[in-house]
Amino acid sequence: MARALAVVNQKGGVGKTTTSVNLAAALAQAGKRILLVDLDPQGNATMGSGVDKRTMSRTVYHVLLGLSELANVRVHVERGGFDLLPANRDLAGAEIELVGLQGRETRLKAALEEVAHEYDFILIDCPPSLSLLTVNALTAAQRVLIPMQCEYYALEGLSDLVGTIKRVRANLNPELEIAGLLRTMYDPRNTLSQQVSQQLEAHFGNKVYRTLVPRNVRLAEAPSYGVPAVLWDAASKGAQAYLALAAEILGEGQPA
Repeated sequence: MARALAVVNQKGGVGKTTTSVNLAAALAQAGKRILLVDLDPQGNATMGSGVDKRTMSRTVYHVLLGLSELANVRVHVERGGFDLLPANRDLAGAEIELVGLQGRETRLKAALEEVAHEYDFILIDCPPSLSLLTVNALTAAQRVLIPMQCEYYALEGLSDLVGTIKRVRANLNPELEIAGLLRTMYDPRNTLSQQVSQQLEAHFGNKVYRTLVPRNVRLAEAPSYGVPAVLWDAASKGAQAYLALAAEILGEGQPA
């Protein structure tokens, strides 16, 4: 059965989509069967995987509303080696439409259960908000990966996210745990980055991944070519960091 991992942070611009796409490709390179779920109406994980969201007649939106089976909507990303459940702006309307539906928090979980046996990992790229879409992801996942920049406001927002995770665990998904915190856009020359990094290690201990994802132009360039950075420039520091993260998640020093 697949291990479902939600990539969550309500703060935008912290590297959620970059992490989701590159981790999917890195795990696929390791021989794992991967499904990447784009749960963000911006559809950046879809485009970053090389799939044109504008041409998608069926997306995760249709799956959540029960209009299509997930197996009929997913697409295979040839260059990345993983399957993708795409998203586009249609998903923005799902928030309102889901409110009146039965089991609104568990729609994604129910859909994923139909195909979970076909995968080793399911990665869910979440929107930058603690919305009903994010609650669906947290209900469907067993673990949460939290990408975060090492800056002051990141620490402030982390307490809100941890509170949401606790509420979902108490009411919807008792299995939910934090897999780890991933430090992204890390600049070792920046004193604040070092201080926040140390605070995270002191507070969360082995829940902080050893891997540090640096600021890297190749990570920023790759989405415009529709190719994960681990394939676009495998030798770049950013790509190497995500390959190292995949190794951690596969058990070589993964947080407990």
